[in-house]
Amino acid sequence: MSLRDSNVIIIETSRTHIRAGLGLYELLKTPSVELLARVGLRKTGEASTSKPAVTDYIVGLPLEEALAGPDASDIVVSWPFLEGEVADFVQAEALWKHVLFTYLQRKRTVNESPVLITLPTAVPSRTIYERTCQIFFERFNVPAFAILDRPLAQLYAANSLSGIVVDIGQDYTDITPINEGVLMHSGKVQTKVGTRMCRHYLAHLLKSNTSVAQGLNLASLDPTQTHATLLRLANQLVAAGLVKPPTSGEAAPPPEDEGVTDIAAVVVAGKERAVIESGMKKKLNAKASAAEQARAREIEAMDLVTVEFEGKELTVGKERHRFCEPIFDPALVEGLGLERFAAALEPGGEGLPPVSLVEGERRKVDPLQDAVGGAVAKADVDIRQYLWQGLFVTGDITRFVKGIGAGLQSRLSPFITGSGLDTDVQPKSIRVLNLPEYYAEYRDTGNGYAVFLGSSIVAKIIFNDNNARNYLSKADYTTKGPHGIIEMSPSLL
Repeated sequence: MSLRDSNVIIIETSRTHIRAGLGLYELLKTPSVELLARVGLRKTGEASTSKPAVTDYIVGLPLEEALAGPDASDIVVSWPFLEGEVADFVQAEALWKHVLFTYLQRKRTVNESPVLITLPTAVPSRTIYERTCQIFFERFNVPAFAILDRPLAQLYAANSLSGIVVDIGQDYTDITPINEGVLMHSGKVQTKVGTRMCRHYLAHLLKSNTSVAQGLNLASLDPTQTHATLLRLANQLVAAGLVKPPTSGEAAPPPEDEGVTDIAAVVVAGKERAVIESGMKKKLNAKASAAEQARAREIEAMDLVTVEFEGKELTVGKERHRFCEPIFDPALVEGLGLERFAAALEPGGEGLPPVSLVEGERRKVDPLQDAVGGAVAKADVDIRQYLWQGLFVTGDITRFVKGIGAGLQSRLSPFITGSGLDTDVQPKSIRVLNLPEYYAEYRDTGNGYAVFLGSSIVAKIIFNDNNARNYLSKADYTTKGPHGIIEMSPSLL
């Protein structure tokens, strides 16, 4: 069977997002489609005794418009992939159908587009793989189909076969050791450390910024409105790339020093504009005096930025760089009461559970470095050195906050030096992986699109293989049925 690269479809399915793209080219492109992995169902339809059909669900832009309308309270929102599995295949089908036939304009009757999909399953499940395969052949009429495990796609994108993949999501972080292209299921760890808590934490810190408080007139708002407003500001700061992760060994400042510049004092002194302009890294003028240079460095150390937010100009200081602290030290946010703010405060957060700081059985969340170190420790001693040579930190947040991998690397050093081993296989160092620079389209995206890039690379290889050893063709499906996907999967590469 001849499968043209221009027809190949990549569908990346994560816990909270779906990304897709049509066509594989010499210059691999970033996804052209991106939507939240959620569906809506009107309560009037839900009252029926029959189970909702695919067509009953609202997806994509129509769902966003409905949630912004006057009848938003009549819509029940569900996230079928949120828990790292496919909780409802009818909802999943509604999402995939919308991607294929609405966004990518495919025709079911003459579908010539082979599909490679990744699923957010914590541990690959035969039942989930077979049911997904059945949907794509019988409901979508695809000519060929393949499933690739997310962690493998991520590591392939970083040009490696062995390592440990740290996929930071909104509510969970999935940690997967991989050795020579094989998932080490016994070492896979899922921890409830995610970026939603980080956003709420940054909103809490911004409340102490007097310039922000005065500029937004927070005194006139109740606590919930205040937090919702600051959460929107926090999201804007992150999306604009104005946040950096904590550097090597950097700890949180003491309580009396929240890391917040007294910007109000700067404003009162009439020096706000001078401080910001001087903080730009264009200068220092070679002819400036030593005193002027010292003053310029002092101003630059304040690290102020000015942003336009909802019609107001605000000045934000170094507190924004504390965004990642809850990932490395979840105990910091204990007692702040952030859990009481429901997910509905967040744009696009309808239907998500409230943020939480406990795992199952009320166990406190471990810092990310402890979870990663524990995952590697489950591997055989002689394999650990290969895992440490491929630390790959990915997830949506890495598109906007660069350098999280280096911050995690420094915090993992005790797991190397304090392992108690003194053998030839004792790891000597930790190497951080990133997407190669030669993927031009991905150069400014951090590691956030690693799944899509890795999937594109694999699709380009397998769908050009005339022996069809790593995908299931329609002819194979007719003969073997859904079970055929188990033996013909890119995971076997």
